[in-house]
Formats: sequence, structure tokens, C-alpha cells
Amino acid sequence: MDGVAKDLTGRPVRWGVVATGGIAAKFTRDLAAEPDAEVVAVASRTEASAAAFAERHGVPAAYGDWAALAADPAVDAVYVATPHSAHHDAVRLFLEAGRPVLCEKPFTLDAAEAGSLVALARERGVFLMEAMWMYCNPAIRRMVELVRDGAIGEVRAVHADFGIDLPPDPSHRLLDPALGGGALLDLGVYPVSFAQLVLGEPEDVTAWARLRGGVDTHTGMLFGYPSGAMAALTCSLVADTARTAVVTGSTGRVEFHRGFFHPRGFTLHREGRAPEEFSEAGPADTLAYEAAEVARCLRAGERESPLVPLDGSLAVMRTLDAVRERIGLRYPGE
Repeated sequence: MDGVAKDLTGRPVRWGVVATGGIAAKFTRDLAAEPDAEVVAVASRTEASAAAFAERHGVPAAYGDWAALAADPAVDAVYVATPHSAHHDAVRLFLEAGRPVLCEKPFTLDAAEAGSLVALARERGVFLMEAMWMYCNPAIRRMVELVRDGAIGEVRAVHADFGIDLPPDPSHRLLDPALGGGALLDLGVYPVSFAQLVLGEPEDVTAWARLRGGVDTHTGMLFGYPSGAMAALTCSLVADTARTAVVTGSTGRVEFHRGFFHPRGFTLHREGRAPEEFSEAGPADTLAYEAAEVARCLRAGERESPLVPLDGSLAVMRTLDAVRERIGLRYPGE
């Protein structure tokens, strides 16, 4: 198998889902409303967990190990929704089996792991994409077009934040360093990816964080770029922030309100003009857009997505590595 579906004409893309947590459930629910996609199998580390998930969501096949799903001929593509710490091993298994993979963000724990997966996918000619749903959102795509067309002039600053007030439950995965917990990889990846979408990979990275129990709970980042632009970004597990984003240029700015990572629209401010409201049709809070991009790529015979390019995912991981170095955050085994 070369990793690209041979013939998807006249039928939906059939997905296998790896893991049974909240994001796997959301992906399955969101795809249930889409005529071009269906979840046909789920895999977990235990048969009981997979079977319970399959019963709740009406999934035909359930497997107690990942290899069994990799061998299922009914599966066209695999969605990896495990905790961050398991991404590398899961994705590698499916790539080696020739299965197209959509892997939840962050891609892996670090850039070295991400690089090894990208190298394997390219060597085997197998499709691979990070599940950065924000990049596939229609409003985000429209903003990128406007900025690239010069709607706000030269980009000079990006501000973005994503913070939640997490209950102090020591058993929560976000507080477990063994699972790659902390604010940065789970929440901070969004502001970082948003800034990169507009400004690219930063030249200079400064960061500060409050560390507790082996994870970062409150992190601030300041990035500098060769153009002279900057990005000021924050993420938190101890503060319910506004979760907004602003791109400021020499002649205007674009403002995203709460939930900038899955927006329905935005406001464009330009010098000498009244504010312009942009709104996209269709749902905003759905993972179906990323699944649709995978389907489009598979039908076109593309091994990488131009919307969520692998080189971009690697650049984000390098930036996250740089932030972790600045704040002194190390995961077990590093």
C-alpha cells in the first residue's frame, strides 16, 4: 500500500479513530453529520474501552490494539487522538502500515520526534497531516487571503491568548508531565501556530512560565522576526483568558473575538473606513474541515496538505522546543 486511497469515487472516506477520549468523541460526532466521511473503526489499548466507544457512537468495528486497526482493509485514513506522548509511536505504526494519517496537535512532544515522522512519511510516500483544525477553518483562511493581499499593509504585530481555569485535579492529563501536560503543548500551540500562519517561524524567542508539578501552568512568549514584527502570546491553565487574537499591520488590523482558533468570522479595521465584519457560512466549532482537507488531498493524490504543510508543523515544533528551553520545561526521559 502506498498510503494514498486508490479510489474514493462515489463513496465517503472511511476513518479509523485511535483513542477514546474527548477529542476522539468530538471527531466522531462531527463526522457523523458529514456525507463525505464516516468512522468505521476505533482502536484503544483495551478492548473494553474500544467496545464502549463503538457502542456509544455507532462505530462498526472496535479493536483492543492499534495494529489490528492498521490491518483493517475497510479503513482509508487514520485519526490519531491519543495523548501527546503517544503520538510518535502511534503515527509511526500507521505510516509503516501505509495508512494515511491525521495526527492531533501538537504533532509530537518535540521537533526531533516530529522530524522522524515526516521523514518516514516522505520516504514511504504516505499522506501525513497535523490536525491543526484552525488552519482549515474558513474564516482563518479568509483572513490569511486578506493579509497576504495587503488589506492591512505590512504585518507588524500578532497578539493571541488561550487560557482556561483548570480545576486542581492532579489526575488530569494536562497536569501529568508523563503525558506531555502543561499549558504550552495543549493550548499554547494555538497562539504559536496562529502567529506562524501570519509571520512564519520567529528569529528570536523569549519566554517566561510558572512551573508546577513538572508542567507549565502559566506561560508568556515574545517572538521577534527579521521584518521587525513581533508576536506576544500567552497560554494558561490557571486563568480563563479572553482567547482572542489580533493581527496588526501598518494600515489596519484584524480582530478575532473569543475562540479565535475556531472562529465564524472576524472584524477588519482599515484606515479611513468603517469596520468591516466578515462571517463565513457553516459551523465553526467542527473538526469536519480538517477531515475534508484530508479527503481532498487523498482524492488528488497529494501526500501533504498545502493548508497544513508538514514543514510548517516542524517549524511550530521547533518554536515550542525553544520556548521549553527558555522556561526550563523538560518531560520525563529527556
